[in-house]
Amino acid sequence: MYINNEDFEKWMERLSKKLNEIGQDLKSLINTSEVFSEEEKLLDNQDLAFLLKVSYRTLQRYRTSKKLPYFMIAHKTYYRTSDVREFVRSHMDFQTWQEFEKQADSSKST
Repeated sequence: MYINNEDFEKWMERLSKKLNEIGQDLKSLINTSEVFSEEEKLLDNQDLAFLLKVSYRTLQRYRTSKKLPYFMIAHKTYYRTSDVREFVRSHMDFQTWQEFEKQADSSKST
């Protein structure tokens, strides 16, 4: 297969742009120790949906309504455990709160 110079340059430019984006994402991940305290844990959608026993769509509704703080790294959603604790305290029933605390404590020990 033959690729002319113009197509090759466009392809290389897109590749370079994507590699720069990945590099920026890696820099932000590497510097998270400076941003978060050592006891602060991050949860992604899968972790939080499992802990709260809700769907991904429910988590999206919580984010959209600004009830649940979140941030994104490389198009992936993360939640701080302190934000999740506060959310559970103010929006969930007591039993859900107890289950979340128990599961969060058990994950700290591992």
